This record gives sequence, structure tokens and C-alpha cells, in this order.
Amino acid sequence: MQRSPADADWMAAAVALAGRGRGRTAPNPNVGCLLVRDGRIIGRGWTQPGGRPHAEAMAIAAAGENAQGATAYVTLEPCAHASVRGPCCTSLLIEAGVARVVAALKDPDPRTDGRGITRLRDAGIAVEAGILADAARAAMAPWWTRRAAGRPFVTLKLATSLDGQIALADGSSRWITSHRARAHVHLERARHEAILVGRGTLEADAPSLDVRLPGLEGRSPQRFVLTRGSAPEGWTAAASPEATGEVHSLFVEGGAGAAAAFLAADRVDRLLLYRAPILIGGGRAAIGDIGLGDLADAHGRWRLSDSRLLGSDRLDVYERTRRE
Repeated sequence: MQRSPADADWMAAAVALAGRGRGRTAPNPNVGCLLVRDGRIIGRGWTQPGGRPHAEAMAIAAAGENAQGATAYVTLEPCAHASVRGPCCTSLLIEAGVARVVAALKDPDPRTDGRGITRLRDAGIAVEAGILADAARAAMAPWWTRRAAGRPFVTLKLATSLDGQIALADGSSRWITSHRARAHVHLERARHEAILVGRGTLEADAPSLDVRLPGLEGRSPQRFVLTRGSAPEGWTAAASPEATGEVHSLFVEGGAGAAAAFLAADRVDRLLLYRAPILIGGGRAAIGDIGLGDLADAHGRWRLSDSRLLGSDRLDVYERTRRE
């Protein structure tokens, strides 16, 4: 069966579905799946909180008998290994009678890694792989980073004035950015497993760091404080940027010292820069010393991936360019 010109469009929709599970599916990847037959969506799914059910299982359940003869668009190769938590997705797809599977990425998990594709083909199902691979990898970046690098995917948030200040000289910082920008920050919190601030920010601001968007209140992340001392009740102490356990996605939100620590350790993968149209002058800088010895070393590290207005504020999103 030949690759369809519509494959990329359907896969883009599957990638969007994968985003719905981001920050909630650990230890499993957040996968999206779309079932299409005769040019119509007959089932869709994404990995559920805690990692089960898988995206394919959700889509097949939604499609029911209509899955027979359909094409499944899935952002990661369907799993081929048995689990006490549920059946493998290759078996579900075979039993559902799908005619074709289009996968964006092969699963690097050695329990699957190509075996899913082989099982599907052995069952007479046509398989295509590699469509929108980069987009799918970006959607699953936290899981991918944890598996490839053994650490969390880190997003650093900075909310500053035009001249790079995060507070007045006396520490006053509420509020630099507008309500719309702060609402966007809450949405980002909901997409991460854990959130971190420095000890100074915790003591000065006593932030709750919860999610206060209607309908998303239950998605508040685990709270870390960067400190070599003890943590207050409800918080977990992290002595260094490497000490956040098995978390897949970490949102670093507060403090020039915390920001500097993660940047100096080269642990920031994504930077959210919210800038309000104000000037402060002699205030407090957004970032402390990151150990930069040569200006030339600062270039070529960041790539602008998004830019938008949030009310009167501007958000610029940068991705760390790495050679891995």
C-alpha cells in the first residue's frame, strides 16, 4: 500500500492528541492515536494518566467494530511486550482488524524496538514509519529525554521587564506580567510533572505553584525546592539540578539563583521568556552568574521556536540546540 498524501495531516492530528497526555503518563510515553476509515475519523485516543490505557486501546474502544479495515495513525510504534497492566497494542490492533498502521517513530524500548512493526506485518497489516517523526519526538520530549539522557526535560520560565529585571530592588515582583501571561504559566504548570523554585523564592514569596485554571485544578505538579537543607511540608528538597528523582518533565519557575544553577549545569531544554512592556532600571536581574567565560560560547545555543502576544506581554519560546 502506497503512502497517502493525507498521511501527514492525519499524523499531525495524532501528534496533537499526544499533547493532551503530556505531564501525566509517566513512566509511559504520552502517545496519540487516530483511527481513520474512508477519510473519516472513527476513533481517537491518547495515553491516560499513569500510563494506561494506551492511546491505541482508547482509539480502538471508541471505534468499536468500525476499526475493521481502518488505518491507525500512532505517534510511537505500538508496543509488543506483555504487561500485567494490560494487553500489548500490537495484539489489540491485530484483533481489531485494522488494515494499515502509520507510526511516526520506532519505540526505543528494547522490549518493542521494531518487534511491534514486525508483528503487525506478519499479521498482514501494512506498516509505514517515519512520518512527522520530529514533531512526534517533540510532543514526547520529556519521556524521550528521560530514556535517552537519564534526566528530566527541563523548561525554564522567566517573567521579566524589557530590561531583564524580575523585581524592584526591594524584591517587589507582583505583578510584572499581565493576567493573560500568568494564565499561560498555569497552563504550562499543568503540562509538567514537577515544578521547582529556589529557596530564596520560596521564603520571600511563599508561592503555592498550583494550577488555578478552571477544569485543570487537579493537574498541579509535584513541588521541589532547590536547597541543600530541608524542605517544608508538601515540598521535596533537591540539592542540585540533578536531584529530582525519576521525574520526566520539570518546570523551573522561580529565582535568579535557581535559573542560573540549571543554566550553568546545561540542564535547560526549553526557555519561556515572558516580557512585559515596562522598564524597571535598578531592579533584580532575572539570572545570576552562569559561569560564562567567553562571549562566543553564548552563541548558537538557542533556537526561537515560537513567539506570540499574550495581551500586552510577549512570549518567546526557545529550544536548546544540542548534539546528541
